[in-house]
Amino acid sequence: MEIKATDTSTLDWTGDILAVGLFEEGLEITGDLAKLNEKLSGTIEELIAEEEFEGKSGSTAVTRVGSKAPIRKIILVGLGKSEDLKLDGMRRTAAAIARIAKKQKSKTLGISLPIVNEDPAATAAVITEGIHLALHQDNRFKSEPEDKEPKLETVDLLGLGGQQEGISRAEKIVSGVILARELVAAPANEVTPITMAETAQDIASKYGLSVKILEKEDCEKEGMGAFLGVAKASDLPPKFIHLTYTPEGTPRRKLAIVGKGLTFDSGGLNIKGSGSGIETMKMDMGGAGATLGAAKAIAQLKPDVEVHFISAATENMISGRAMHPGDILKASNGKTIEVNNTDAEGRLTLADALVFAEKLEVDAIVDLATLTGACLIALGKDISGLWSTDEKLAAEIKSAAEVSGEKFWQMPLEEKYFEGMKSPIADMKNTGPRAGGSITAALFLKQFIKDTPWAHLDIAGPVWSDKENGVNNSGATGFPVRTLVNWVLS
Repeated sequence: MEIKATDTSTLDWTGDILAVGLFEEGLEITGDLAKLNEKLSGTIEELIAEEEFEGKSGSTAVTRVGSKAPIRKIILVGLGKSEDLKLDGMRRTAAAIARIAKKQKSKTLGISLPIVNEDPAATAAVITEGIHLALHQDNRFKSEPEDKEPKLETVDLLGLGGQQEGISRAEKIVSGVILARELVAAPANEVTPITMAETAQDIASKYGLSVKILEKEDCEKEGMGAFLGVAKASDLPPKFIHLTYTPEGTPRRKLAIVGKGLTFDSGGLNIKGSGSGIETMKMDMGGAGATLGAAKAIAQLKPDVEVHFISAATENMISGRAMHPGDILKASNGKTIEVNNTDAEGRLTLADALVFAEKLEVDAIVDLATLTGACLIALGKDISGLWSTDEKLAAEIKSAAEVSGEKFWQMPLEEKYFEGMKSPIADMKNTGPRAGGSITAALFLKQFIKDTPWAHLDIAGPVWSDKENGVNNSGATGFPVRTLVNWVLS
């Protein structure tokens, strides 16, 4: 599918289906809309009346146009009130248009939408994101594709001529989101620590990044006892992934993105029950999937920022070698951890990954993880928790999220709650009381950062959608690749 920016007007465009956005207060048939209505023999006026179309945000109406018209069908899309128009609303509108065009079996689509915030480049970019993400289908594991209908081949963004760069930029970001989606959606017999490392190597080879994969022996030399404690029970070897994007010239800043990489989580000896969603634990590497997706996008966008992409990838399995409840592990910074729950394994892998990241002397570290059910209970399916030791960094993440249309809520690092994590025989336990579970998880991770500004993103809810929602289809969402990329670019 090709998305093109063009100065062609709605009056002059020809093709299968034309989509026109209308505000609630802009439904009078005047100006260019009146000319288009006249050209289409009154079709727009009739459609508004018959469907009682009011222009409310998210509303749509579609109809066939007479056989002599230059277009086959027209879509009216409600934009709500003009003062409420935002970039993410435009992204969602584009997704809705794309789904209708697909359902209508269109090969060519023209889209006429207003420019948001007098920024045509950003407008073209979010429309492009919405179209690609809504139309993405993952049919890798089906013998025959479900959708055999004609594909949408060409999309013209009307009135946005000269904005091809914004479209290209968005498509690079989308390629990273789709990689993350497909990694998270794939079953655990397809995405393993080995294949995760291979994916990192492929990205490095194709886009000119450097890559280093630490094997088990390398991790032992680094003293990564927390990570290796989790990895012991699996028959698959752990892989510690370190990808680096280095810009030409002196980097403006140096950043690290650390993603939790549990390719399957059985819970260990504290095994998950049959009603606990164990069959969904293929997505427990959602943080690592987004980290690699961000790497793919950033490598193509080539910002003047050095970025390190890190994941301690392993499975959490059960065998005679498995770590036991009550074991004591020593992390690579020397701190000891009493394992009182083997199903709180992600934070153990992240502990050594954070220590590794800080040794790189970066300006800021962001980790992301499907870490706690407690965060999902607190914030639901659409919102990620955000904790940070640095308000400037937290503000950067929230600003990037606003641009991206991804939702975060800053949570407290309530130091008093760490009292519940203290162990009589080690420096800490790996879980605390049930109350405030997402906060105590963040406080645990904080023990493995010394001085570097750090933010923790608990993405347990938004990495997966049970149904179509905005630009997301049901399944893996690719969250929060867009936020990470926009943070790096900021």
